[in-house]
Amino acid sequence: MKNIIFITHAEKKASGGAKIIYNYSQIINNLKNFNSEVLHLKKKKISKIKNSFKKKLGLKISDETGWQLNEVEVVKNFKYKWFEHNVLTKNDLKFDKDKDFVILPEIFSHLAADLLIKNNIKYSIFVQNGYVIASTNNEKKLKDSYNNASFILSYSNDITKCINLKFPKLKAKIIKVSYALNLGKYDTKKKKNLITFMGRKLPQHSYLVLNYLKSYLPSNWLIKNINNMSEKDTYKNLKKSKIFLAFSNFEGLPLPPAEAALAGNYVIGYTGEGGKEYWKKPLFTKIYSGEIVSFVNQIINRIKLLSANCKFPKKKYLLLKNKFSSKNELNSIKNFLRHI
Repeated sequence: MKNIIFITHAEKKASGGAKIIYNYSQIINNLKNFNSEVLHLKKKKISKIKNSFKKKLGLKISDETGWQLNEVEVVKNFKYKWFEHNVLTKNDLKFDKDKDFVILPEIFSHLAADLLIKNNIKYSIFVQNGYVIASTNNEKKLKDSYNNASFILSYSNDITKCINLKFPKLKAKIIKVSYALNLGKYDTKKKKNLITFMGRKLPQHSYLVLNYLKSYLPSNWLIKNINNMSEKDTYKNLKKSKIFLAFSNFEGLPLPPAEAALAGNYVIGYTGEGGKEYWKKPLFTKIYSGEIVSFVNQIINRIKLLSANCKFPKKKYLLLKNKFSSKNELNSIKNFLRHI
């Protein structure tokens, strides 16, 4: 029986990428002939202290960027707490070359050179954001890691384009996958005159937009920052709001805007490049990054349309729901498992 081991980072804050990894791992655990675990890494405290000390003394830290194998450690029994899950964890860096298959995130892809290739452990790389492919400036390690991967996972057209741009000879290795967003039904009767957004992304942009919007926001409308809420509270607020402001920035296929739309919101903002794949009018209104005045004007226009009781575009909603369906996600997972 094959054991699929996903590697990710151990952070307290919300992480859409980790949420997808957890979901994949849980699904695989329910399939015949497969087990799955998630292994969490963090930088050793002693490594952080040494680097900080060297900086203060003006000493050279290292020419090589990115986390190094001798700088990381496994966080035993770590699990994300901001969403519900039944994930199983792996608590060491020992792998069985006959049973284990490792899936590295692109941010740790270069670790394959020292951790997996040398030990003949088969693996793949899961690229969730094409703009962080350069996980290290050590080009040899980076190329070796991608060249020796059994396959490369991508869940958006934009991610695939980035992989092809960086590694044009590896097109045949790329396997397209999907992820599911299950928010349940939204109730128009429970909607309030509420605008939601996540302030952690491009905070200067969100500050400017909201600052200029103040003078034009009707007194019966509210704005709420849903940053770092639990999944349950995030969905609860998205189902209440009518407009979601997206400040996405260089992302593979941003989750929050799609989740907001599936919760019955009109989404206004930046595609983050990857969001272009589902950013369709009138459900989504595209703003080019930095066009603050246009951003504010589009919010004002949408409020006016909502006041005039414009109908929610159900056809576009259903297309989006199908794109992020559990069926598509399961089929895509089964597909890449056939390559192991």
